[in-house]
Amino acid sequence: MRAANQPCSGGGRVAEKDPIVEKVTDLIAEYLGVDREEVVPRAAFIDDLSADSLDIVELVMALEKEFNVEISDEDAERISTVQDAIDYVRGHSK
Repeated sequence: MRAANQPCSGGGRVAEKDPIVEKVTDLIAEYLGVDREEVVPRAAFIDDLSADSLDIVELVMALEKEFNVEISDEDAERISTVQDAIDYVRGHSK
């Protein structure tokens, strides 16, 4: 097994797991009750992951607590995909 950041055949590198992506993915899977494999960056909470408004409120609260961020109602309305959540946390975590 190759160590992270060691060259692999083909000239690329083995990607290290991003802890923010991993934790956001775990939280989304847990709070929306979906398989982790379904939680892909382009997945929309409502259309793809069958979330309702209460699920999203609970998810936003979990993100705030886990990453020590405050998400305004306006910002929460703009977080509609997995990638939106990752980007928000990345840009606002302390």
